[in-house]
Amino acid sequence: MGSTQTSTEIKIGGMSCQGCVKNIGGVLAALPGVASAEVSLEQNAAQVSFDPQQISRADLLAAIEDAGFDAE
Repeated sequence: MGSTQTSTEIKIGGMSCQGCVKNIGGVLAALPGVASAEVSLEQNAAQVSFDPQQISRADLLAAIEDAGFDAE
């Protein structure tokens, strides 16, 4: 195996309800290489654990933006 997980916090703009949280969580969880994604409406952020050999932070940001939200 030998894959190393890394974790990042992504600030998310445009979330207004738990439906947004579920939407973003589902989008992130479906990406290859993502081990977990915890989205917080209160913090307007997501904590994402992922394998950097399979997916980059830029890919995570792009997926959130494709879902209609701001990400940085």
